[in-house]
Amino acid sequence: MVNQMVKFAGRLLVLMLCLSSQVQAATQLKASVDKNPAMYGEAIMLQLVLDEKVDAGAIDFASLEADFRVTGPSVSQSMQIVNGQSSQSTSWQLSLYPRRTGTLTIPAFQIGALSSEPISLEVQPASQASGQGAELFLQNSFSSESVHVQQMLYYEIKIYFKGELQRGNLSQPELAGADVEQVGKDIENSEIVNGERYQTITRRYSVIPQKSGTLTLNPPFFNGEMIDRDNSRYDYFARTKAVSAEGQPLTLQVKPIPDGQQQNWLASELVALSDEWNPAGDQLIQGEPVTRTITLTALDLADNQLPDLQLGTVAGAKIYPEQPQSRKAERKGRIVAQKVFSYAIIADKAGSLTLPEVRVRWWNTKTNQPDEAVLSAVTLQVAPNPQQVQQPEPAATSTTAVTDSLPSAKISDWHFSYSSWLLLGLWLLTLVAWGWWAISAPHAVSNDKTSEPRATSASELRFNSRKLKHACQQHDAALAREQLLRWAQQLIDANIESLADLVQHLPDGALKTQIQQLSYQGYQPAGVQWQGQALLEAWAHFHHQPGTTAEGLAPLYPRG
Repeated sequence: MVNQMVKFAGRLLVLMLCLSSQVQAATQLKASVDKNPAMYGEAIMLQLVLDEKVDAGAIDFASLEADFRVTGPSVSQSMQIVNGQSSQSTSWQLSLYPRRTGTLTIPAFQIGALSSEPISLEVQPASQASGQGAELFLQNSFSSESVHVQQMLYYEIKIYFKGELQRGNLSQPELAGADVEQVGKDIENSEIVNGERYQTITRRYSVIPQKSGTLTLNPPFFNGEMIDRDNSRYDYFARTKAVSAEGQPLTLQVKPIPDGQQQNWLASELVALSDEWNPAGDQLIQGEPVTRTITLTALDLADNQLPDLQLGTVAGAKIYPEQPQSRKAERKGRIVAQKVFSYAIIADKAGSLTLPEVRVRWWNTKTNQPDEAVLSAVTLQVAPNPQQVQQPEPAATSTTAVTDSLPSAKISDWHFSYSSWLLLGLWLLTLVAWGWWAISAPHAVSNDKTSEPRATSASELRFNSRKLKHACQQHDAALAREQLLRWAQQLIDANIESLADLVQHLPDGALKTQIQQLSYQGYQPAGVQWQGQALLEAWAHFHHQPGTTAEGLAPLYPRG
């Protein structure tokens, strides 16, 4: 019995010693960094290890945000048994990117009564490393350090790296008080810096400041993964390592709009106006519409900055503007914006027609002076329309001419009385005919009631290409309009109710132009007949293009 008690006491002592050793090991929270000093723009790995298993959120890392950009943490837990003794640990890993150079402090962290030691970190300027053996670095710059409000400039970020970059992420620039938008696609190239060849990736942005003053742009930040050449030299399955870099913060001086230039303010190196006519030529035909297209082009401006043009009224012509179309494109790294204005012009009378000049005021950023883009006045000759019925001269003028050319004579009273009796007789015959029709009409109506009303067949309501062809050949504008609307409702959109609706669904081309001219027919002077052959040819060409519908839409009804 005594021996059993001795054995039990020994085992209890061993167990207590083990527990005490575990409690002793769980009393340390260690913090360490992988490099010190470090370079501005590179990642610093911070690791904290606690010899105990605790919750992953036991440490608050918010205190790091003042001096560092923080990625992470990643948390891992482990347990080990060595010589019958078990131990557990929790570790946190974070990537820190210094926000400035100099001496920074990684503060102490606490878990319960345990606390880590603070770390004093020396951060050297990135310029000491860029291009001198550095594996990865950034350069960022503005195309100009001083601009006016709403004047476009360009911001460029260039990533320099050696080796094989597997993937990466570049932060988006944020500039309070400015519109920032990427220009084009990233450009890959290579450069030699201090005798070493680097691969480069260049990304460009357009920047349009909206307020004056000093604007500060936060530095760009890049992080990614690169092939670890040291560990993969003889390894077919190459491992990667995390890489990162940060650029420099930049400031921009934005000047206010000069006095007197606030209205229609456009700041650019180049603003130009041009025009085209369809059909081309400097002679119009009375009553027939032509299209004038004016294009406003500007360099280093957004399309939504371009103003509208005001042509006003022109004596001797009617002008019908269309909705302006805006567009922009990137050309050799710079933005070119355009606004296109189309006008249908119909001359009212033959003779000379003058369209006034068009002016757009702008600010020349090269000369730093106001400037103007001018489209000179245009004088056109309007020829009489040979198909327009010539209006006779007023009757009074004709009577006066005849009276002046003949000797005066007295008008016979008998002749006047004879004419009056003749008119009276015709009026009486009309009354007799009307009375006879009133007597016979009820009988005809009663006979019609015995027959069923004629139903309108569905085929009469559908588009008929023969009727459209006939209407165009006979220059019948009303029938052509009717058939075009049926064609559009059946093959394009059932909600189309007018030629104006149809034009909105058609791409630019001959058919759209001809339908616009048909819609202008209502504005033509009396006696001017519409010519339909051009419309028929345009419709036939459009209709027989393979797979053509106005916007790639499937027909609402199958063709008969």
